[in-house]
Amino acid sequence: QVQVVESGGGLVQPGGSLRLSCAASGRTFSSYTMGWFRQAPGKEREFVATIAWTGRTTIYADSAKGRFTISRDNAKNTVYLQMNSLKPEDTAVYFCAATAFRVPRRPSEYDYWGQGTQVTVSS
Repeated sequence: QVQVVESGGGLVQPGGSLRLSCAASGRTFSSYTMGWFRQAPGKEREFVATIAWTGRTTIYADSAKGRFTISRDNAKNTVYLQMNSLKPEDTAVYFCAATAFRVPRRPSEYDYWGQGTQVTVSS
């Protein structure tokens, strides 16, 4: 079992940067694929990025490519999402999730979820 807690959200101006963190509990963290998703008001939860347990495989949504970077530190049981060049359309609650599957992109394939952290991009 894995428990995850997100942090690092906040208010940022367009073009700015934020780094989200996801701290996980459980001795088997390093064996889980970790993913980031987001959900804007009135919209479905959407995939942002995912990283395999080794850290060698990463997959990004088209909206995140070139601007966001997912990484993990298995020694610290933490996964990160560095977000640069933020746009107002990136405004959403960002969720971290864990799965035993290999780098899936559908929310239904993730077993463990955090409560989310709010990211607001506005001038």
